[in-house]
Amino acid sequence: MTPHPPKVLFICTGNYYRSRFAEHLFNALAERRQLRWRAFSRGLRTWLADGYGPISDLAVERLEQLGIPLDGEARSPVLLTEADLRTARCVVALKETEHRRMMDEQFPDWSNRIEYWHVDDIDCAAPDDALPTCETRVEALIERLSSE
Repeated sequence: MTPHPPKVLFICTGNYYRSRFAEHLFNALAERRQLRWRAFSRGLRTWLADGYGPISDLAVERLEQLGIPLDGEARSPVLLTEADLRTARCVVALKETEHRRMMDEQFPDWSNRIEYWHVDDIDCAAPDDALPTCETRVEALIERLSSE
């Protein structure tokens, strides 16, 4: 029996744009590199994405530009739970100034145990800036995990 692959958890606010983009990008790059790790994503305040659909069109468009199809994946945003945090071997919140406070409020025991990046949401940066920043960080994470 093959053990389950180790997991990376990407966290953002709504689990609609940045974390979903990072999840799909990571999984595609990991598969290409034959890295056993797999990613999933969650949000700290998913209700803020209610009514927008399952995933940001901006994220889908950039993934398609990178040759990463979603293959019909249309799940709705999912709220983060402590079980999700326990399941992941690596946990990344996409923007420290935004998510550390939320983690302190919702999951104080985990706030200092996760990695924080600086990938702006749509209100602070255009997708042409934010998504390439996310790509660079995901690629670096893949490289780091490959060398472990």
